[in-house]
Amino acid sequence: MHTAELPMIVFTVAAQMSVGAFVVLGIVQVVAGRKFAAGTVEKMTDTALYAIGPVMVLGLIASMFHMGDPMHSLNVIRHFDSSWLSREIVFGVGFAGLGFLFALAQWFKWGSARLRQVLAGVTAVVGLCLVFVMSMIYYTLETVPAWHTWATPAQFFATTFLLGSLAVGAAFMGSIMWRRRSAGGAELDESTAALLTGSLKGVGLGAVAMLGVEFVIIPLHISNLSAAGGAAAESAAVFSGVWFVARLVLVFAGAGLLGVFLYRYASHAKDAGVRMLAIVATSAFVLVLAGELIGRSQFYEQMTRIGM
Repeated sequence: MHTAELPMIVFTVAAQMSVGAFVVLGIVQVVAGRKFAAGTVEKMTDTALYAIGPVMVLGLIASMFHMGDPMHSLNVIRHFDSSWLSREIVFGVGFAGLGFLFALAQWFKWGSARLRQVLAGVTAVVGLCLVFVMSMIYYTLETVPAWHTWATPAQFFATTFLLGSLAVGAAFMGSIMWRRRSAGGAELDESTAALLTGSLKGVGLGAVAMLGVEFVIIPLHISNLSAAGGAAAESAAVFSGVWFVARLVLVFAGAGLLGVFLYRYASHAKDAGVRMLAIVATSAFVLVLAGELIGRSQFYEQMTRIGM
């Protein structure tokens, strides 16, 4: 594995997962809000929301170590008009700040529900802009053929929604298990069980869909690099080792096989299947997270330059 870029591996994966989780949570709230009471929806989604902030902050802290002296990060924002790196820092801090403000608004119920929804929408847009800007830092490097391709933004957004959806599923089950334990193992009420069932089925379907997207991006990317020859073909060699196979196995097992089981077991959310559901949801997230970390490591390993 390419560990020299460990700070950036942690930052990019953590940031994309945070954005994806926030967007998925927003979709759950909008869709579920039409069928369930606001209190029921917020009781399950707020716990996952409060976990996003620390993950994003961890990623931002990790990114600072990539600069040698963390204080140099303050100078990066001076060139927002011309530098994708400056934009990445600004959008990253902006997403974290707006997310923190939204979490406080949810906790203390500041403003109306509609106002909080608007704030959440703005935060989601800033987060998606962050992922785009992040991908452009690498895409615009014409001297690195493996990065200067459509596969870079496509892979970044695939990671965003794949990890984000599975993180939400794991967070939902963590919240439910904690609440059941606090209540002495009481069964879920009808509304919570129905909401959990629908949400986890959506997560399972979303994971399988994003797995399909990744399994289209990867072979096309390898094919394009090999056909280009030269430095591009050299970088394609990254996709022939043990770590590449391990990544495919982990992602397929987590998002594919466990995604299907997650969809299946979601129908048993109200009975003894809750524990099994928690194990499946958490396992899917952990396996895919490991696979995506390996994949991001290989992304940086593809940095074969041409020219000066």
